[in-house]
Amino acid sequence: MKSATTRKETTHARIVEVAARAIRRSGYDGTGVADIMKEAGLTHGGFYAHFADRNALLAEAAGLAGEEAVAASAHIAASAPPGKALEALLKAYLSKEHVDHPESGCPLAALGSEMPRQAPEVRRAATRGIKEMIDLVARQSPAWGSPHAHRDAMVTLSTMLGCLVLARAVDDEHLARSLTRTVLRHLSDQDS
Repeated sequence: MKSATTRKETTHARIVEVAARAIRRSGYDGTGVADIMKEAGLTHGGFYAHFADRNALLAEAAGLAGEEAVAASAHIAASAPPGKALEALLKAYLSKEHVDHPESGCPLAALGSEMPRQAPEVRRAATRGIKEMIDLVARQSPAWGSPHAHRDAMVTLSTMLGCLVLARAVDDEHLARSLTRTVLRHLSDQDS
């Protein structure tokens, strides 16, 4: 019985991983259960052995995407030299690689505009990720420990996120790079 449970848990995790990439790549509405199951190497009929409905899957996928983004950002911050964690986070977030690969990047930038139309459990999962990202940015801030650290982190995260959305939206590579460089410089100057 133990191996059957383990196999089911492994399969469940694979479906959620595929869905987390798919929602960032194609959006919530552009992500169908049949496509996710096919990409996971499974039949559509097996879906209900793992999830009550599509919203349950989307909530888990949103949660995983948020966890992955926070974990990647935490790793970047931890790997940075002392006093350079926020700068390292900013550079990674506003990098060309992040702009070019929404499927493996920040779910907030890929899905934020769709969030108001999602089910409460999906929004709840996204909200957890947003709070964790704000906390992570606040802990890297020179203002950490002051009453304004979280407020400043909200502004920093909002600016990073808005810049990434704009850089992904434009069809002008020069403008996209100009946006990210300008915001990076501005945020770096603010934290000096």
